[in-house]
Amino acid sequence: MPVLDTLSPGVKYTLQRLPNTLVAPALVLLSDILARNHLNIFLPTWAVIVAAGLSLPVGWLVRVKYRDWVDSRDAAALGAVIPPVVYDPWPGSLSLLRTIVDDFENGYAGDLFLKMSEKYGNTWNFKILWENRFFTTEPEYIKAMLATQFDGFEKGPVFHEQVNTILGTGVFNSDGEMWKFHRAMTRPFFSKDRISHFDIFDRHASNALHQLKARLREGYPVNIQDLASRFTMGSATEFLFAHDVHSLAAGLPYPHYSPLAESSENLDHSANKFSRAFDEAQRITSLRSRRGSAWPLQEFWSDKVKEHMVVVNSFITPILAAAVRKKRELGEQEKPAGDREVKDGESLLDHLINYTDDETVLRDEILNILLAGRDTTSNTITYAIYMLAEYPDVLQRLRQEILEKVGESRRPTYEDMRDMKYLRAVINETLRLYPAVPFNIRTTSRPVVLPAKNGGKPFYLPAHSKMPYSVFLMHRRKDLWGPDADVFDPDRFLDDRVRKYITPNPFIFLPFNAGPRICLGQQFAYHETSFFLVRLLQQFSSISHVLEAQPPSSRSPPEWKNAPGTMGTDKVRIKSYLTMSMMGGCWVTMEEVGSFVDDVV
Repeated sequence: MPVLDTLSPGVKYTLQRLPNTLVAPALVLLSDILARNHLNIFLPTWAVIVAAGLSLPVGWLVRVKYRDWVDSRDAAALGAVIPPVVYDPWPGSLSLLRTIVDDFENGYAGDLFLKMSEKYGNTWNFKILWENRFFTTEPEYIKAMLATQFDGFEKGPVFHEQVNTILGTGVFNSDGEMWKFHRAMTRPFFSKDRISHFDIFDRHASNALHQLKARLREGYPVNIQDLASRFTMGSATEFLFAHDVHSLAAGLPYPHYSPLAESSENLDHSANKFSRAFDEAQRITSLRSRRGSAWPLQEFWSDKVKEHMVVVNSFITPILAAAVRKKRELGEQEKPAGDREVKDGESLLDHLINYTDDETVLRDEILNILLAGRDTTSNTITYAIYMLAEYPDVLQRLRQEILEKVGESRRPTYEDMRDMKYLRAVINETLRLYPAVPFNIRTTSRPVVLPAKNGGKPFYLPAHSKMPYSVFLMHRRKDLWGPDADVFDPDRFLDDRVRKYITPNPFIFLPFNAGPRICLGQQFAYHETSFFLVRLLQQFSSISHVLEAQPPSSRSPPEWKNAPGTMGTDKVRIKSYLTMSMMGGCWVTMEEVGSFVDDVV
């Protein structure tokens, strides 16, 4: 292992940049020596020290201005321009950086970026610490990043460093050959045949709904986000590892006002410890992304994610070790050259071990897929149920479709879910307003020119520039979705609005990414969400959101009430780390259908 990799983030960052930083003062000192020895010019020591000190900011400013000049020259040579730069009077846009971090922590998701887009257009440059960051909500530019100019973009070295502690070299944090390797390993497991068997979903959904009924009968609301997370974690770990972690066995939490709230959760349950540690690791990682390449300065002496990953790895490592040991005992590992056919009864881990028995590679890939399999789907289920509580007419129409297609108790099949058009529309509308990954980022691997829009000039992006983008904001643009873009209306995926807005411009709807890196688990997520909602609405006829059960800090502040769009209607704050969720969970009560009343003893 290289020596630098053993150092803390801040020390490593400082040592890597020290040589370039010292060039200017070194030149000052060298000039003083040459002047003394060859020109007989003797400057006062204080003057040399002051000059050396001033050379740091002056040298830095010269480099920044020269780089900006080169970028503008190269853009002009191609008939293009650099996207407009957000004005900030502070050097390095430090004031803007502070505002961005504060907005993500305390504001409504994306509100600051929405205001910037209203002022500067749908693509603009915010130069945090003098580094280009070209933010966009333009579907044509996002299409270029993800598909048509895919080879001109990558996750990039800064992103790799920011998320390496949590995701390693897994599929979400790799480029080039390593990404192709992970993608090839995982792709066969998400075939239609593999994800259309619902036995795993049925077991975990039955357990979840059993506990839901029991808690409601105690007279308490239920945190449906917590329940959905336990359901998806149990389903995901059994699907990935063939190992049930019994995430629902730890017991559901009580609302904050209950005397049982403090003692309700089994804090030492391995699944709970894993979830808390994984969530905190994601929170810290998301803060890194907002601080740019200088994030190590906030973690100068220690990697703040590592302590949480110790807990995560203690959960994953025994499962991996047992699987590798079992494979070695059974015989020599296969060496598949390409896509390998998945055998009946194999878990994803069983399948991956046929490509490698390197536990680090396996752990990285499993954690990447687990992040997607647990968090993104549970968030979609949560927001779908929240929307059904807010729109009872949608709930009744959806429930009617379920009862007509599946009935009151039968387990839904793949064909059932394919035929339930309104169910898919409800899920799509949830994903439009509350996509699981609201913000993402790419880095240019070479200079890129993006096509002109609205009669302007093309945009030029220099090599190694970061380009964050937001499907969360793109999905709410009224020029793309119509004047009711802020309104939850599943019919927009069924009526003439499909032909008017989506069909001519399909890249306006990207809840699962697009292009070569499109989410492999897209259909798995649709099936899991659909299955849970069908089972839920077979057994419950109404849902109500219980605001009093929300932790006070999670409730939207009164000053948001008159804000436009969902900022003014959402009752609970959005929490946006690597994925989106509801701060403090989503506390609901439900009315149980009479025929199911005696299910829980």
